[in-house]
Amino acid sequence: MLITEVYKMRFKEFVKLFGNVIERCPLAAAAVWSDLPVRNLESLQTSIEKFVDQLSSAGESCIMNRWAMLLQTKVKPLILGMIHVKALPGSPLHKTKMAEIVSDAVTEAKIYQKHHVDGIIVENMHDRPYLLDKGMGPETICAMTVICNELRGRLPTTPMGVQILSGCNREALAVALATDFDFIRAEGFIYSHIADEGLMNSCAGELLRYRSRIQANHISVLTDIKEKHSSHAITSDLSVEQVARDAEFFLSDGVILTGTSTGISADVEQLKCVKDSISLPVLIGSGVTAKNLSLYSSADALIIGSFFKKEGKWYNEIDEERVASVIAARNRL
Repeated sequence: MLITEVYKMRFKEFVKLFGNVIERCPLAAAAVWSDLPVRNLESLQTSIEKFVDQLSSAGESCIMNRWAMLLQTKVKPLILGMIHVKALPGSPLHKTKMAEIVSDAVTEAKIYQKHHVDGIIVENMHDRPYLLDKGMGPETICAMTVICNELRGRLPTTPMGVQILSGCNREALAVALATDFDFIRAEGFIYSHIADEGLMNSCAGELLRYRSRIQANHISVLTDIKEKHSSHAITSDLSVEQVARDAEFFLSDGVILTGTSTGISADVEQLKCVKDSISLPVLIGSGVTAKNLSLYSSADALIIGSFFKKEGKWYNEIDEERVASVIAARNRL
């Protein structure tokens, strides 16, 4: 097999091909991925195994992070599909049995897998009105754990992340660790702001210390900046580029740009400014459609929820034609 053919393979096929090596140390495989165009297959495997031995002798962690590996591919922007799970036990709109909630989430995940969406984010979007982290009950965390665990079992190689509304970042980390998820989407990482749930204070210091304490440093923390559904009047003197730089300084693993609310497009000029300001991955977190996707081609990843749903409404079921149209639009870039 020519190395150019290997280079073009999707993530899951790469995992299958180098499964024996990746099981020993997946991060080693990721480390040499960028060298694929100039190596033949035999020398590539030798390089991976040598890198494994070096890491082993250094005592480095070899815990798998599918998201980190995916970022090493040359397919950009990556597409992350949202699964908005039905209202969970304890929330005002809850009326669906857990078995059905889990089944619906699996069905949506399979649709994304069928159309080669690169990754998935699971979110309790239907749990309106949202609670801040201090008021979050164990029933929500348990339900999200059950759902995420089932999804990981069904899609073992798919990069997946979790977000628990609103601002329940520690809880999301715990769920991610328990279910072998790869990242969380964190609100309120830096700079306090007024959200529709109330005052949301920054949490970077506490969150990353918690991540270290539970030995979850392999789980990436992707952070919203100047996030949607919020007032940022108290930080109006700070540009989005400055906030992005501060997120990087506070050890964010990636920043997310959004419009003012769900389904509203992010500012294209802000994307350019932020990309020029930091070395972190930059994601777009709202308002992407098949028609405007090309405007965000410089982003590392696009998080898409509303457009993937019937009639473009976040609360509807997934429309397979819409999913296919986005992947086709990305592949034309």
